[in-house]
Amino acid sequence: MTTTESRPRLEVRRLAGALGAEVRGADLTAPLTPNNRGEIEALLLEHLVLFFPDQNLTPVQHRDFASQWGEMEVHPYLPKVDGFPEIVELSSSRGMVADDWHTDVTFSARPPIMSILNHVETPAVGGDTMWTNQYAVYESLSAPIRDLLDGLTCIHTARTYSDPATRAEHPAVRLHPRTGRKCLYVNGQFTERFVQLSHDESRNLLDFLRSYATHPRFAVRYAWTKGTVAIWDNRCTQHSVLNDFEGLRVIQRVTILGDLPEGAPPRWERYPFPSQMSSANARERLEA
Repeated sequence: MTTTESRPRLEVRRLAGALGAEVRGADLTAPLTPNNRGEIEALLLEHLVLFFPDQNLTPVQHRDFASQWGEMEVHPYLPKVDGFPEIVELSSSRGMVADDWHTDVTFSARPPIMSILNHVETPAVGGDTMWTNQYAVYESLSAPIRDLLDGLTCIHTARTYSDPATRAEHPAVRLHPRTGRKCLYVNGQFTERFVQLSHDESRNLLDFLRSYATHPRFAVRYAWTKGTVAIWDNRCTQHSVLNDFEGLRVIQRVTILGDLPEGAPPRWERYPFPSQMSSANARERLEA
């Protein structure tokens, strides 16, 4: 006779109208079965960011869990856990608090599809993290603005890490490969300019989108407890830490290497900045 191993059902509690859910009943230290993986992946596609309290993963367990989702990135700039090049460690003791709105590593040609964060130390008060739903951001824009963005691409750079030469060009509106939905793919930390717009046009549109895309109505805010693990879809969210705390805050994070962001092809030529024109044409333009 064949027996089936029983396991507790996952308890899922939505945290905000826009995105986010807390999940209990999962053991992230155990190897994923196809059913476990499918259940978590379905919840992630629905809620965009998931929180699993009371996991208390060691670095080995964190790495082993993350490796089941794909190839792990070795971040080119951030400090790592000793002996674990795949695990980034950000400690407030070294002044490392990710308090700018961003989507992870969009300066890469293939940014991570997923981020898996282990909260190692949390202050008594404060240090929450916020995420925003970039599907909802895009879908709430007016039709003319959506139409414009659908025809644009953006340059993303690692200027934050003093490496502006590391850059990638991505569509301003990304088509999610699993859901087929469109989302805004512009963020405040790494997006530098729109390729098809002038400097002033690009700056003003980016300023608007950076503010609009992080509005509280698109957000969830999570108060951490030590040992909580968060997983988020890096293709359709942004996040930022609230730097409002005293004491020690330590997180460890693994990102899973990604796919090529896809969207509608650009509908206009690249804007002819002076470096792209002959010196005579550039001088004519500046003197006009």
